[in-house]
Amino acid sequence: MTSRLSTLAVTPRSIWWNDFAILAYVGLATVAVHLLTGGRYGFQRDELATLDDARHLAWGYVAYPPVTPFFARLSLDLFGTSLRGFRFFAAVAEAVVVVLTGLMARRLGGGRWAQLVAAMAAVPFCLVAGSLMQYVSFDYLFWVLMAYFTLRLLESADPRWCVAIGSAIGFGMLSKYAIPFLVVGLGAGILLTPARRYLTSKWMWWGAAAALAIFLPNFIWQAQHHFIYLDFIRHIHARDVAQGRADGFLSGQLKLTLLAFPIWMAGLRYYWVSPQDRRYRPLAWMYVVPLLLFVIAKGREYYMAGAYPMLYAAGAVQVESWLPSLARKAGAIWRSLVWVALLADAGIAAGLMLPLAPINSGWFHVINQANGDLREEIGWPELVQTVARIRDGLPAEDRARVAILAANYGEAGAIDLYGPAYRLPQAISGVNSFWERGYGDPPPTVLIVIGLSRGYVTKKFEACEVVARTWNRFGVANEETVEHPEIFVCRGLRQSWPEFWKQFRYYG
Repeated sequence: MTSRLSTLAVTPRSIWWNDFAILAYVGLATVAVHLLTGGRYGFQRDELATLDDARHLAWGYVAYPPVTPFFARLSLDLFGTSLRGFRFFAAVAEAVVVVLTGLMARRLGGGRWAQLVAAMAAVPFCLVAGSLMQYVSFDYLFWVLMAYFTLRLLESADPRWCVAIGSAIGFGMLSKYAIPFLVVGLGAGILLTPARRYLTSKWMWWGAAAALAIFLPNFIWQAQHHFIYLDFIRHIHARDVAQGRADGFLSGQLKLTLLAFPIWMAGLRYYWVSPQDRRYRPLAWMYVVPLLLFVIAKGREYYMAGAYPMLYAAGAVQVESWLPSLARKAGAIWRSLVWVALLADAGIAAGLMLPLAPINSGWFHVINQANGDLREEIGWPELVQTVARIRDGLPAEDRARVAILAANYGEAGAIDLYGPAYRLPQAISGVNSFWERGYGDPPPTVLIVIGLSRGYVTKKFEACEVVARTWNRFGVANEETVEHPEIFVCRGLRQSWPEFWKQFRYYG
């Protein structure tokens, strides 16, 4: 009896060692990496905005739809303001992507080796996207879910999968307004292949109805706010193009996929030209069409990230099928090279994009050049401490009517996060959704101003003086210490508050 139980415990088909379990372990390992490393520096600038929006739940926000603030709020309710806890659901979303990538390889006929290769190919970007609580994490998940459900539709010819596809589209729209690029690719793939037969199925239209129903509350919010996101994205896109952030989009796809590029290229070839499985050709269109649209629209390179897991899956299956045709020794060498490349990719992604390096070490200075997000995690507590010291130094009558005017969402979010410990008022700001929260009643008469230039505050106020400069205890140069370091105390707004606030709205 003992011998039999021992045999069952090690069989590869037991519940703990079957293919799905192995994929789940890989996904859980990425979550563990994020939990172990995620608390080393601090909240990143963009996260501070998301955290603040999470305290004001709504069906929409100026900069993004509601899914990311919703999960941020869930994190706050469960874990408080723990940095690791705040990033937990982003890490879980990326772990799900890892598992889905392996499952797609399985549905395409891949064995355990192909499933693991596909999952590992997805790990590097998942380490990056899961390192911050950001809408990229959830947008990426729903792109991959849409691809997975589409593959299931094409594999099974069961049109009921259309409802799942529509649901993924709906939740994708609630995460980031980028999934329509993938939807256009799916539409092209359906119209230009025999998959067009699904257009006559009632399930296709039920799927469309599901997408619209899920997205409808956010659409109504946008309509009520005069489709403010269109103004926001016009500004952000113009900024990105002017600053060169959209340059090198095509070459950036190789940087995005690192040493896994032969795998996704093999996957694209399989979907596009495979004579055995032409039914999967719509997935090729789901890659090519968004790629071309982003080239035309001057998108940033990472916008295509969600299209690669479906290619990794097919590519891994293709590599697995080619290896038996090689001599035994050659096949073993190629298998080893694949694993070396994938592990190197994971190491590169972790080493450059996760907060692993001790601050101000040689390693930190290297990654600081490659990943500017990391330096924007440093110095927020010191900023709030400085503002509190300035407030405490004001006369009593000024302290009663003081407000903190912040130029960007990082500064405003930091004040709102750390300020209560110093009994600071909530920040006021004209950026994104902060503008909608107004300037308070009654309007302030004294302002501590952070993030604005000396020329601007001199123009807007009758009296301003520089009272401090931003700093951080590590001496790291970042946006706060370099681009707008002066902190002012200002009095005497030269126009009425309603007039000033109307003109003060801007996007970032």
